[in-house]
Amino acid sequence: EKGAFTGAAKRTIGKVEHASDGTLFLDEIGDMPLPLQAKLLRFLQERVIERVGGRKEIPVDVRVICATNKDLEKMSAEGSFREDLYYRLVVYPIIMPGLRERKEDIPLLVNHFLKKYCSSNHQLPDVTPDAWRWLEGHDYPGNIRELENLVHRAVSLMEGNSIRPRDIAINGANQQE
Repeated sequence: EKGAFTGAAKRTIGKVEHASDGTLFLDEIGDMPLPLQAKLLRFLQERVIERVGGRKEIPVDVRVICATNKDLEKMSAEGSFREDLYYRLVVYPIIMPGLRERKEDIPLLVNHFLKKYCSSNHQLPDVTPDAWRWLEGHDYPGNIRELENLVHRAVSLMEGNSIRPRDIAINGANQQE
C-alpha cells in the first residue's frame, strides 16, 4: 500500500493478487525458507492476502503450481519443509524425469534455445554431428537449465555459423574435434 515503507509512493498489486482467477507458478518451492512456508500455508488455507501496509484481507482465487528438484516428502520428514504445506501442495503431483532420462527431448530443446539466443535477423547456426553426439552423450546434472546455458555459451563462442563440440564443452571437457 502507498506509504507502507520508504519509497512506496503508490499501491502495487503483488504477484499473488495479480494471479487471481488464474495460475500462480512457484518455482523452486523446496528452497523456500520455513517462515515463508508458514505464510504460504496460511494463504493456501484461507485464500486471502494482505498487502504490505494494508489492513484488510483480500480474497484471492488462484490455482497454485509448484516446481522443485528436491524430494519434498523427504524434506518434510526431516523437518526442513513443512509437512502440512507438503500435503496441501501435493494434490496432483507430476514427476518429470531429468533430461538425462529423456534424451529424445534434446534436439527440440536445443532448437528452442538456439532461436532464443540467436538474433532474429540471422539464420540459426548448424550443429555439427560431433556437437550433437556431445549434447546427446552428456549427463546434464543441471538438467534443462544446464542445456540452455550450454547452448547460450555455444552461440556466444561459435566461429562462423556452426556449433562444434569446443563451443559447448566446459573447460574443454569431452571435446572431440
